[in-house]
Amino acid sequence: MIERYSLSPMRDVWGEQNKYQAWLDVELAACEAHAKLGVIPADAMQEIKKNAAFDVDRILEIEEEVQHDVIAFLTCVNEYVGPAGKYIHFGMTSSDVVDTGLSLQMRQAMDLLIDKTESFSRVLRDQAEKYKHTTMIGRTHGIHAEPITFGLKLLIWYNETERNLTRLRSARQVINVGMISGAVGTYANIDPKVEQMVCKQLGLEPEAASNQVIQRDRHAEYMSAMALTAASLEKFATEIRALQKTEVREVEEPFGKGQKGSSAMPHKKNPVICERVCGLARLVRTNALAALENVALWHERDISHSSVERVIIPDTTLALFYMLDKFTFVMKELVVYPKNMERNLNATKGLIYSQRVLLQLVEKGFSREDAYKVVQRNAMRVWDGADDFLNLLLKDSELTEAIPEDELTELFDSSYYTRHVDEIFRRKQ
Repeated sequence: MIERYSLSPMRDVWGEQNKYQAWLDVELAACEAHAKLGVIPADAMQEIKKNAAFDVDRILEIEEEVQHDVIAFLTCVNEYVGPAGKYIHFGMTSSDVVDTGLSLQMRQAMDLLIDKTESFSRVLRDQAEKYKHTTMIGRTHGIHAEPITFGLKLLIWYNETERNLTRLRSARQVINVGMISGAVGTYANIDPKVEQMVCKQLGLEPEAASNQVIQRDRHAEYMSAMALTAASLEKFATEIRALQKTEVREVEEPFGKGQKGSSAMPHKKNPVICERVCGLARLVRTNALAALENVALWHERDISHSSVERVIIPDTTLALFYMLDKFTFVMKELVVYPKNMERNLNATKGLIYSQRVLLQLVEKGFSREDAYKVVQRNAMRVWDGADDFLNLLLKDSELTEAIPEDELTELFDSSYYTRHVDEIFRRKQ
């Protein structure tokens, strides 16, 4: 079993080549709009379309001198275009191209994340169906509570993942905006029609109102949707880690032939993928907080957000892409031990049926308080190692006067707790 993944598609989105291509796409779309409006002569537009290009190394070389990335980019493009290059960036400001180009990159990244999340959701759905009736103990506060099924646990994860998909798709829509409004957003030196035509060509919605930047609440929402998805993955991975503990061992993340778990202890099979997922979730959440800090800028714009976004947006999409890829592998190849689930179900010697006994006593006429006392005093003796729960109850005359032995025995049936699972599956899907 080989664990396979590749970050290449997401890395390509955030590579310098793709960034500058997005900028060039914005600039060319603006030139075409200007040409249609008669601002750029037809022959100049032909020269622009024919020759517009860039070289990443040359841009970086120019930037070393001018200390401005957009000017360096435009200078490089003009070296290819020639005199007609004077019409490129006409009436625009840097943020018009940078923010609109960033929207294109963020849309590309989100498409990759949505695709990964859809694949993950399908795996959860299939595994939930597979283990729909695999009974295990449910735990609250880490303590055995009452029986559930492993499939029901996974169904809950599936539904949460579907909600995350809704949030990711919404975030894609929120960020799918462009802005070509010039300095401080007043369109003083550019026709608003240019923005409409550029956005239509690029598949974006025009920002309803902007100053000199697309407002950063959009980016914060985008980052928050990823943080919520990462938080869910951490939740799922934490559960796998807990169920993989040696004394529990109800499931295990896949462990390939030839894989080694410890440099010192050859017997170890550690949940390392799940631990990675949990660690990266912390980073994604932290980056979401930084995105929230970016919402407040001075007046019509400053660039305090820019340096932050160059780190947090690529890093977060890369981290979440990786997390989704790795944890999909874990869930698809998950090793499940139904016999260990059954063993653990019986580990507390019947204590998990205490509520059924309590309710039966209430039905027989006991007050809830008196019924609780009868059941609890026997349950505490089981915790102290006296006997199994049913045997103790059968020796309690106060209880057996109300509940006959055959009726009491019937209460210790795990299938009672899982009889509505099929209905839950129908309702939740």
